Amino acid sequence: MAPSPTIVLVHGAFSDASSWWPVTLRLLGADHAVLAPPVANQSLLDDAAYIRAYVEQIDGPVLLVGNGYGGAVITVAGTAENVVGLVYVAGYALEVGETVADLHSSFSGSAANPYLECGVFPDQLGRGTREISVRVDRFREYVAEGLPEDEMQVLAVSQRPVAELALLEAATDSAWRSKPTWGIVTGADKTIDPDLQRFAYARAAARSILELDAPHLVMQTHPVEVGRVITDALLELSG
Repeated sequence: MAPSPTIVLVHGAFSDASSWWPVTLRLLGADHAVLAPPVANQSLLDDAAYIRAYVEQIDGPVLLVGNGYGGAVITVAGTAENVVGLVYVAGYALEVGETVADLHSSFSGSAANPYLECGVFPDQLGRGTREISVRVDRFREYVAEGLPEDEMQVLAVSQRPVAELALLEAATDSAWRSKPTWGIVTGADKTIDPDLQRFAYARAAARSILELDAPHLVMQTHPVEVGRVITDALLELSG
């Protein structure tokens, strides 16, 4: 029997790998192999190269799962030979040559845009780079509606910003063209337009699309449903 794929959970902007903890807990409890690597959120191509190298060092097949900007990352990284499928969780399924900013401009954009903050910080080469985060006092409303107050506050003050460059770099690969794909639409999302998600998943010919009345951090508010989509994808891949 072929080994069951390792599930690699890729976080997005304004969060880190710990944002997956409710889903990770359930998947581990069901004896699935799970990894949740960090993403720098500094450059789409560099982040994708990192995740690609990460999955290529895993012995056996991999199911890539991406939230938000993490969806753009797995779109490019998912062409790695041992990646057998992609699950987008309120994520960007980009076309080759397309940027996150391009996809946003085709729809109504993000309701959170007026509440984004930009700061300039030195990169590894000492050059100034613009990094974007959500105002702490607006994080609940635009990213994490429905979470307990204390958990939301921790997430709000521990954001991992995203570099403006990462949103302006064009995808060099579209793994969904050669790998089976599944999608979750977050109908109450104020970070990524739900219509953008629907369009991207339809274009990617997703095998199934689940719509949830949920905010962007759906893996925090609906971990059971998100976990079920992932495990259903595993079952379909093994069938």
